Amino acid sequence: MRNFQEVVYMVPRKIYPPQDAFVQQANYTTEREVFDDLQFWEEQASRLDWFAPWDQVLEGEFPFVKWFVNGKINASYNCLDRHLMSWRKNKAALIFEGEPGDQKVMTYKDLHRETSKFANVLKELGVEKGDIVTIYLPVMTEAVVAMLACARIGAIHSLVFGGFAPHALAERIKDSQSKILLTADGYWRRGEVIRTKDKVDEALEECPSVETVVVVSRVANAIRMKRNRDHWYHELMNYADNHCEAEVMDSEDTLFIKYTSGATGKPKGVVHTTGGYLTGASSTHYSVLDIKEEDVYWCAGDIEWITGHSYTVYGPLSNGATVILYEGAPDFPQKDRIWEIIEKYGVSIFYTSPTAVRMFMKWGNKWFADHDISTLRLLGSVGETMNPEAWTWFYEEVGKGRCPIVDTWWQTETGSIMISPLPGMTSLKPGSVATPLPGIAAEVVDDEGRPVPRGRNGYLVIKKPWPSMIRNIYKDTQKFLDTYWSVFDGAFYTGDGAYVDEDGYYWISGRVDDVINVSGYRLGSAELESAVLMHPLASEAAAIGMNDKNKRSAVCIFVTLTEGASPSEALEQEIVERIVEEIGSFAKPERVYFTKNLPKTRGGKIMRRLLRDVAEGRELGDTSTLLDVTVIDELMIRGGK
Repeated sequence: MRNFQEVVYMVPRKIYPPQDAFVQQANYTTEREVFDDLQFWEEQASRLDWFAPWDQVLEGEFPFVKWFVNGKINASYNCLDRHLMSWRKNKAALIFEGEPGDQKVMTYKDLHRETSKFANVLKELGVEKGDIVTIYLPVMTEAVVAMLACARIGAIHSLVFGGFAPHALAERIKDSQSKILLTADGYWRRGEVIRTKDKVDEALEECPSVETVVVVSRVANAIRMKRNRDHWYHELMNYADNHCEAEVMDSEDTLFIKYTSGATGKPKGVVHTTGGYLTGASSTHYSVLDIKEEDVYWCAGDIEWITGHSYTVYGPLSNGATVILYEGAPDFPQKDRIWEIIEKYGVSIFYTSPTAVRMFMKWGNKWFADHDISTLRLLGSVGETMNPEAWTWFYEEVGKGRCPIVDTWWQTETGSIMISPLPGMTSLKPGSVATPLPGIAAEVVDDEGRPVPRGRNGYLVIKKPWPSMIRNIYKDTQKFLDTYWSVFDGAFYTGDGAYVDEDGYYWISGRVDDVINVSGYRLGSAELESAVLMHPLASEAAAIGMNDKNKRSAVCIFVTLTEGASPSEALEQEIVERIVEEIGSFAKPERVYFTKNLPKTRGGKIMRRLLRDVAEGRELGDTSTLLDVTVIDELMIRGGK
């Protein structure tokens, strides 16, 4: 455990009150005191369709609990069948935009038919309730179909990001011991074909458990099909029955396993169950992202990450939303591709990552100046902390001061949003994730688990169970206990640092592992990065602690500049002075590196362990989860040698 330096964060912040025009139509428009958490969650669960009611809302205590005990439900039914009973059956459920410009629209009736057919395909291939199906696909309609088909028959899906290297895929298959894998021949990325099936063939050399591979034809490239193992998706679907009843699932039956992205350490399989998870994803999508019947909704995260699970598939489809799926890169063929799609389909809710926002900010306003993006009414952020400068740009330039921003905090382990503004109720502070949602008992504590005074940094914990919480780590209960429950008695340890300001707003200071100890001072990476990003020429930053012969740890800053800006000693000095000015002389970085880009996972997480390897001159660790492996080679060292 780390002792946080007792530094009070009380910087004046601009506050944006809820806008009257938005409040008039928002799903949540009045302050609500939740006196009974269980009654609140029972109300939220009642938004879903259940085959049989629960006997008890919650049973047990941390860490082993059960939600909606003995309730019977099916996630696929809630995302599809119940919408067929109304006009929604002909409403667009999925709008797919391929990178080359091809399009596909699936209504709820279409999606129900395709899901039922693939559910029958899985049955014919021997998949039974409780079996694990690995899905290794890019963003495409077939990925959604496969998820819902697994849920329909009670199989457990394990999605793996389609850009992972063969070894990363093999690790996840070996842990789950799945017998069936769904993949594609390839997909488009920046005008090039990514040969997915080739990576599968290499990975499966390590995975004898896989008996069947189903291949979606996306790019029609030449691939090797292994006899008796590999099957074309479209051929199997041609002969499949389009009727498949949804399996009656217990609320506590496992819905999926989500392996952590691998930003640090060996991936672990986070287990989520059906009734509680769906309650959390559906209710927060309704309240935080304020979905309406007429909305065109776009969560720009890949389906394979938990963001895609909760806020591209299960949350939106359970609420009958129209969802955008985009296959390609945000800057292909030009840097206006995102804004082009928003204009083309009339996107009204855009939920993306702070990393993407900073990237858009770096590219500049010229890329959306010629596009009509006035259909936007709500903006959202998920992932790493959004610095106030990027938040303000997103609000004023993209949203034109009329679109609330829901800056959300949650994790793979939480399953759904935990701390966020409610756009019709909450005043907004740039850089803050606002307050815990109704039914969520968050707290910031010190090393002894005691609440810290407002304004002082500490550890973010959750004090009471919530429905979409992690239930276990697959095949490793001891790791589950050690990772999340051994740090503080009776509380879920998030691993994030935070502080609460004088108004009760939460500010996430970054992963505790990213807290830097310099001569007795504890510095959160988010505070350092925010200071750097106040410089007008800095578009992205990452702060790490590096070993130093004179200190236990020294601050090292990696900075990406805005387009057209050039590294220089003078600019390095300006950035150092900005940090000293904003935080103090004790925070002065030992080194500043200027880099074209920062190494990130596809989920947008900066891989700080690779930056530490670079800073300390070590051989690089595992790079299989990098979005772009050329980033490391392109680092331009400009200072601190």
